Amino acid sequence: MNAAISPRRRREVLDALRRGTVPANGFDQLAVGLESFDGELDAELTAVAGGGAVFKAVRGEYGAGKTFFSRWLSERALKKGFAAAEVQINEIDTPLHRLETVYRRTIESLRTDTVPSSALRPILDSWLFTVEADAAGDDGEVSDAAVESLLEQRLSDVAARAPVFPMAIRAYRRLVEAGDHDAADGLVAWLGGQPHVAASVKRTAGIKGDLDHFLALGFLKGLLAILRDAGHPGLLLVFDEVETLQRVRSDARAKALNALRQLIDEVHDGHFPGLYLMITGTPAFFEGRQGIQLLPPLADRLHTDFSRNPRFDNPRAPQLRLTGFDLDKLVKLGTRVRELFASTLDESERVLRTADDAFLRDFASSVAGGLGGRVGTAPRLFLRKLVDVLDTIELHPDFDPRSDYEINISPAELNDAERQAHRSADDIELDV
Repeated sequence: MNAAISPRRRREVLDALRRGTVPANGFDQLAVGLESFDGELDAELTAVAGGGAVFKAVRGEYGAGKTFFSRWLSERALKKGFAAAEVQINEIDTPLHRLETVYRRTIESLRTDTVPSSALRPILDSWLFTVEADAAGDDGEVSDAAVESLLEQRLSDVAARAPVFPMAIRAYRRLVEAGDHDAADGLVAWLGGQPHVAASVKRTAGIKGDLDHFLALGFLKGLLAILRDAGHPGLLLVFDEVETLQRVRSDARAKALNALRQLIDEVHDGHFPGLYLMITGTPAFFEGRQGIQLLPPLADRLHTDFSRNPRFDNPRAPQLRLTGFDLDKLVKLGTRVRELFASTLDESERVLRTADDAFLRDFASSVAGGLGGRVGTAPRLFLRKLVDVLDTIELHPDFDPRSDYEINISPAELNDAERQAHRSADDIELDV
């Protein structure tokens, strides 16, 4: 079992599993089969913290754990002082070919280890405090001229690409000092890419219009500069479910793929120091005719040889392959959850004895059997039902899951991949 977990984190993890969702934290308690990635990913985070930049693509079928993997890595990054953001790519709310929308979603989900989502304002305030402290003279006095000069110096690279970004920050500082908090809030919203900010607010900063596709990457560069001086060595930015690009119109798909290629090239060319950019998608997106193969330069940049045994995959390659769960991994995951569940209980021995290793293996086999034997599709449903069993064991001392529990799988509790698997398993008799 991993290091001790606080009662609050334990409850949050277990509550998420009861709902059938990916927990917001506590991934170190649930990570199974990711040991081969540990060393290289930590080395890449260290390189990014030192001013480098990294791009990574994570591939896996539905249910292979791509979202879990990205949040597990985010948690590791947060513990190293990084900021993190996760953007769900989809054709309606966050199309990849509209980078201004992607940037806005990035800011909306931006968080640190101490500040939850929408963390831009506290990060900006921390950055300005650092600038003012560094601009102080020997007598401790801070002049506006010294602060303005240092601000210009530290955002000079950003100003070359998006001059309105430092203009808005200077105006934000003046509004905060003047006590005009409503206008200051409006400028933070504009810096975060939000549309429909009042024209009167923008006039105070001498700016016009809203963030557009062409300015979005300049604003991302500005965000990285602010994070660095605010004490955060980098940003882990995840674009999840990029395979949704396969469902958009051909012209929008072409624009999106080209935007992705541009991002990758700029990361590799060193234009975004402090950025770790990760995308997740299905193998069909990386190999199919409606995915990256439509843009040969992008396919070339992401090409990775997966012809050999997965045991010999190279974690330094542009793509990482998640092979999903087999029965042994599923049982190991169940063991982790069982130990987490029992870790603070007075009657932990009874829970561990009733739901012993043999029971966990039978239980995992039965849940997977209800999904046509597709173990890789089973983890979410397996954990949801396992926590229900563990709850019942704790609450009812005379409960024996072998005789008093029957696995029932309702279509209403299944996601699309599970529902498809369940259709092929209607005739399988479940027996724990």
